Amino acid sequence: MMKIKTPKKGRIRRELEKRAPKLVEGGKKTLILHGTKTSHVLNAVLTELYHLKRDNSVKYSRKNDNIRPFESGGETSLEFFSQKSDCSIFVYGSHSKKRPNNLVIGRTYDYHIYDLVEVGVENFKSMEAFSYDKKLAPKIGSKPFFAFIGEGFESVEELKHLKEMLLDLFHGEVVTNLNLAGLDRIYICTALPSNKVFLTHCALRLKKSGTKVPKIELVEVGPSMDLVVRRHRLPDERLKKEAMKTAPDKMKKKEKNVVKDAIQGKLGKIYIPDQKVGSVPLPNKSKGLKRERREAKMKSGTDQPEEKKQKMDSE
Repeated sequence: MMKIKTPKKGRIRRELEKRAPKLVEGGKKTLILHGTKTSHVLNAVLTELYHLKRDNSVKYSRKNDNIRPFESGGETSLEFFSQKSDCSIFVYGSHSKKRPNNLVIGRTYDYHIYDLVEVGVENFKSMEAFSYDKKLAPKIGSKPFFAFIGEGFESVEELKHLKEMLLDLFHGEVVTNLNLAGLDRIYICTALPSNKVFLTHCALRLKKSGTKVPKIELVEVGPSMDLVVRRHRLPDERLKKEAMKTAPDKMKKKEKNVVKDAIQGKLGKIYIPDQKVGSVPLPNKSKGLKRERREAKMKSGTDQPEEKKQKMDSE
């Protein structure tokens, strides 16, 4: 018989409640890992990704030998670290002669690999390579804009997949209200031929324009790099269907005799019983008849004295 262990300490119980499924999920935490061998460029890329997502990421600096996301059986350690740190998206960096400066971005569902995108990093420039005012540095908790330039993000399957990954990677916490002061940066992704994407990070500087709407100026603050798509793996259809399920809303009370039309909107039917006008009883006395009788009596009363007078004259 298998025993179900229940947490005895309140701290453990609260932590498990945070990881439990919710009706409205929060932001995705990012797990950053190093492979067996990494280059100087790749170490800088992973470090700056961690600084950009400092408020919602976990970084392990030790080298991991057994992680091979695209191979069967090589994702066991990765799934273990994902469950341990409660992260649903990860970035794994490795370097080899066959795939130099290799970066794997992936998502997990129920702490199992959901989908993967593998890119190569070229022409990397760190934040230190750009000279700018330190006040324009990205702030913790700010929400970035995204600009995707190029038809490849709509027509090429690999770039469409990479676009979804980048949006999930930098999306952050889900919010309902947003302060405009928190919109201080933008990621510009430009699709180049041969499945290459130029990624750059810019800060937004507001200047006077003589009107209420300020003039916006882009200042490149880094990092910037070229991402060359190498491999990608889409999710399984069954797993995708399971992951896309949403909790049903509260059951709405069924409205009788109501139909919703796409053009005319909400339409309703009203049922009226037979009136049976022929069997409806009419009132015996009506004001109209009384008035006619009264007028007839008044005429007859005025006519009687004249008749009597004529009779007396004749006599």
